[in-house]
Amino acid sequence: MRGLDGKTVIITGGGGGIGRAVSRRFAEEGSLVAVLDRDAAAAQATADLITEAGGKAKAYAADITDYAAIETTVAAIERDLGIPTVLVNNAGFDRFMPFLKTEPAMWDQLISINLTGALNMHHVVLPRMLEAGGGKVINVASDAARVGSSGEAVYAACKAGLVGLSKTLARELATKNVNFNVVCPGPTDTALLKAVADTSNNPEKLLEAFKNAVPKRRLGQPEDYPGIIALLASDDADFITGQVISVSGGLTMAG
Repeated sequence: MRGLDGKTVIITGGGGGIGRAVSRRFAEEGSLVAVLDRDAAAAQATADLITEAGGKAKAYAADITDYAAIETTVAAIERDLGIPTVLVNNAGFDRFMPFLKTEPAMWDQLISINLTGALNMHHVVLPRMLEAGGGKVINVASDAARVGSSGEAVYAACKAGLVGLSKTLARELATKNVNFNVVCPGPTDTALLKAVADTSNNPEKLLEAFKNAVPKRRLGQPEDYPGIIALLASDDADFITGQVISVSGGLTMAG
């Protein structure tokens, strides 16, 4: 795709699942990939896969909920790889539980990772994009943000907040050549989904229900997402901003 070769790209949650698949795709496009994850070993494993394949990547261990740590980490990325002009906010966390059974401590954890962490990343990275003359932000939300999902009230609220943030920033920075778009996965076969299912009363039944709800009758795979994310980061998407795209096998078909 046009315009990705040589670009510095930050991918949060790059240590596994969708984040790892997206990191590898950007490396294939010639980007310089900053793999950011709170799990240092997982981030390094992704970076190693990329470098072994001939790509350019470096791992960074940081907690996106810690603003000071993100300031330090993004400064290191700029020193190591150059000014980041693509940001993929992919990191996320969920617990499956009816809302009335949740507790405020759980809300705080979900909000800090799924919303505050993304706010931190935007706030630290965007000034650098403006300095560079523009950039692309792709926020990975969820179809739960668009249509709701029983047992995921706080998670859905956070991801809906990410959609609202993206649209607002798309308006605020449209004339500054910074584009914001949202990709909404449906249920995806990752360690996170399995961990979420394990918090339910019947994990196998829940996973089967997720699969049966998808018209294509399968769960998403990490490799289903890098294509659209890379496209939205490329020069081919220069006139696309403020949009929300579901990649969910038809689970939602919002106009």
